[in-house]
Amino acid sequence: MTNRHILSGVGAALVTPFTPEGRIDYPALERMVDYVIDGGVDYIVALGTTAETPTLYIQERAVIARYVIERAAGRVPIVLGVGGNSTSEVLDQLREFDLRGAQAILSVTPYYNKPSQEGLYQHFKVVSEHSPLPIILYNIAGRTGVNMTAETTLRITRDFDNVIGIKEASGDIDQIQEVIDKRPEGFLVLSGDDGIAIDVIRRGGDGVISVAANAFPHCFMEAIGKAREGRFDEADAAFLKLGDAVKALFAEGNPTGVKCALSTMGLIGDTMRLPLVKGTPALRSRFEKLIREYDLR
Repeated sequence: MTNRHILSGVGAALVTPFTPEGRIDYPALERMVDYVIDGGVDYIVALGTTAETPTLYIQERAVIARYVIERAAGRVPIVLGVGGNSTSEVLDQLREFDLRGAQAILSVTPYYNKPSQEGLYQHFKVVSEHSPLPIILYNIAGRTGVNMTAETTLRITRDFDNVIGIKEASGDIDQIQEVIDKRPEGFLVLSGDDGIAIDVIRRGGDGVISVAANAFPHCFMEAIGKAREGRFDEADAAFLKLGDAVKALFAEGNPTGVKCALSTMGLIGDTMRLPLVKGTPALRSRFEKLIREYDLR
């Protein structure tokens, strides 16, 4: 089985729990690794957006990467977020991290400095040349300030064999469809948005890297599993009880929402690192109601 196959389905975009003092809470991280694996996710994505990676020092990222790999102990594949807005910094991470036991890296389009499409291509060319692991591209214009077009994505995939997929969070379903229609055989197209994951699979996509799978893995896996089997009416019905909860996860931003939900269930604390702040009492009450009403535990 190739990486292209083992990284289809649902990847849980893992949170980074913190103690009330703002240090990494490793016992809680251990619980989260076990929780999502027991919930049936196909693989884990550590050090992505949901992990509050921009506020983690590179040394902390390296420790988390090793910790998650060792705790998972081969039970599911691991993808590690390795990205940044300086190409040379991304190469520093590739040198710094102990990547043994991981199956791929997830690398976001450079943010803030708003490169051109040619700049994006050249960035991923260099990352491709230096990465010891297969690469999943990550396109999320709402956070980075630049959208990687379907044309650029397809150019990268044609030119670099170790680029095996993309997490598409542009929200542009026509753009996602173009990548699906024109991709090389075996290239993964993964939704970066929980709310449209079933639609992306319906259109030929391969799965989703999910925030909701952190908090509600069993329910989310049920819906996506039916979609992957082509049972889309059943998938839509299964997702109905999750719909309001997924909206709540993003009502005050990510990962504020998912940490609030997980804290409500007693799995982790709700501490964030500034400039992010924890969810409001109103959001917590909303999750208490939804978890009780739809039996989401």
